[in-house]
Amino acid sequence: MEGPLLQLLSWTSLLFTLGMFGTGLTDLRKMFATRSVENIQFLPFLTTDVNNLSWLSYGFLKGDWTLIVVNAVGAILQSLYILVYFFFSTEKLAVLRKTTALLAVLLFGYAYFNLMVPDPTRRLAQLGLFCSLFTITMYLSPLADLIKIVRSRSARCLSFPLTVTTFLASASWTFYGLLLDDLYIAIPNVPGIATSLVRFWLFWRFPTEQDKNYKLLQA
Repeated sequence: MEGPLLQLLSWTSLLFTLGMFGTGLTDLRKMFATRSVENIQFLPFLTTDVNNLSWLSYGFLKGDWTLIVVNAVGAILQSLYILVYFFFSTEKLAVLRKTTALLAVLLFGYAYFNLMVPDPTRRLAQLGLFCSLFTITMYLSPLADLIKIVRSRSARCLSFPLTVTTFLASASWTFYGLLLDDLYIAIPNVPGIATSLVRFWLFWRFPTEQDKNYKLLQA
């Protein structure tokens, strides 16, 4: 039973996560259409990219093809989003500083794990902890605009498709990690479920103008 269930969770985690990464294509089209980055958050792109690269290393070290495939595709997509965001941003220096800072952390971590931790088992454990912290950061980063959303009484800067796919992906990875008895995969995805529920509440509490007009028509 565990074999088929593990395979099912592997595929659902893969599909839901690729769907989560693919929602950024909407932001990509918006940036090209408006030639601006207005109402588009940069930090989730950056933290997700670093997160993908970290988990890609973990996947190679563990030999988990699900982690390797999903994070390789994710890293390519997030890097594309970052490049386009940088191109259209009016605050290029700030974007460059944030990107450089997180890449420096990533390079430092890569050098540390490969040069200072020769034992594969210990390296896997420490890298798993490192990846877990970045995953939690990735899931928490969209909530940085929480005060802005409450003050403006609008959830316009949040993506509903991203919220749905994040909820499904984080739930799938949580069960996948539990089934593998890998807490480095399971635990950091729990905040993904929690933050998605918070964002669902924000969409309900502060609907967009389109939702308000629809409700008025229904009334």
